[in-house]
Amino acid sequence: MNELNIEASVDNLGKVIGFIEEKLETTECKPKTQMQIETAVEELFVNIARYAYAPNTGNATVRVEVIPEPLSVVITFIDNGVPYDPLAKEDPDITLPAEERGIGGLGIYMVKKLTDNITYEYKDGKNILSIVKNL
Repeated sequence: MNELNIEASVDNLGKVIGFIEEKLETTECKPKTQMQIETAVEELFVNIARYAYAPNTGNATVRVEVIPEPLSVVITFIDNGVPYDPLAKEDPDITLPAEERGIGGLGIYMVKKLTDNITYEYKDGKNILSIVKNL
């Protein structure tokens, strides 16, 4: 398992993506799958950067673990920000026109569609959100 502890700032998104790309180099991750992973990571990290500590800043930990059977990657985001379970909100009704949909929720919906599993827990003062993507 590998870990990156970094300031939760949108400016650090490139470093987070680079860290994950480096860990995926040891796998046979297809380009489409890697793009899906990076899109999900971007959505989740940017949400932490913008909302977890607002209006202040804080750190986030990103863990990457490659599981051999079945070949998959588990990426976990940990922050000490405001407790927030993005999975508690109902998925948006994407059949409605944009102007009739409520604000928010589309990003986490997209993450759910791009990954094979997503979990959240608040434990010991920390938000812990994990995504799993089969490779």
